[in-house]
Amino acid sequence: MEAATIWEWVGYLASVVVAISLMMSNIKKLRWWNLIGAALFVAYGLAIDAIPVALVNFFIVLIDIYYLVKLYREPESPSSK
Repeated sequence: MEAATIWEWVGYLASVVVAISLMMSNIKKLRWWNLIGAALFVAYGLAIDAIPVALVNFFIVLIDIYYLVKLYREPESPSSK
């Protein structure tokens, strides 16, 4: 398989993972799936020299990490269990 073809599939996988993340009702799961999808898009963007794609998705990775840390640090409310 050619390198270009492999990276195309990484791009498709990233798209599917981001779409899956948007179907999550649990915010923690949404953030985790979105983080994985954005990280895949960073790799894809760098591989195909699409720096804007890599940069915006790197920013999304940072946002997801920020909110995941925030979510795991706050105590769970009784209604969220």
